[in-house]
Amino acid sequence: MYRSFHIKNEIRVLGIDDSALIRDQIMIVGAFFRGGGWLDGVMRSYVTKDGMDSTDAIVEMARSSKHFGQIRVIMLDGVTYAGFNPVDINYTWEQTGIPVIVVMRAYPNFRKIEDALAYLPEPKKRMDIILKAGEITKVQTKKRAQPVYIQHAGIEPEHAAKIVQLTATRSNIPEPLRVAHLIATGIVLGESRGKA
Repeated sequence: MYRSFHIKNEIRVLGIDDSALIRDQIMIVGAFFRGGGWLDGVMRSYVTKDGMDSTDAIVEMARSSKHFGQIRVIMLDGVTYAGFNPVDINYTWEQTGIPVIVVMRAYPNFRKIEDALAYLPEPKKRMDIILKAGEITKVQTKKRAQPVYIQHAGIEPEHAAKIVQLTATRSNIPEPLRVAHLIATGIVLGESRGKA
């Protein structure tokens, strides 16, 4: 089942990214955007490094926001946070009623992910959550030679792709995620680092 809505240029998007993995509790930052051009708010939460609490933290972050009634899409930078703390995007959609779009810079190597999970508690449960995110679709944004890859819950793939393209105004990565990354790393490390 998909939520139906009209995609406006200033669609309200909550983009969430995590900060550097330098502590056991990792800050995640939500950047609330109108389309790809206007930052309306910032929020934060914490998840456990290599834990199993990302889904609950993201659901709570969205539901507790003063912008909750306006959020049309939750956009995630990958399906794991704080190392290998997986996000169940279908559960997130069910609990919030807000469609979820996962954006990745590269097609995931599931074999390498499975090998890495073998060193953590509940590796099968983690892998099941990752695989449950579903089909991966390639989307062309700013640079045609560098597509991004998406997964989605609660939204049709063509609508998810259109929102990613609409919000990728300054780079291949949608602006809500790019800004969330800059804020998260800047706060924790003193200056923004990494790809944004």
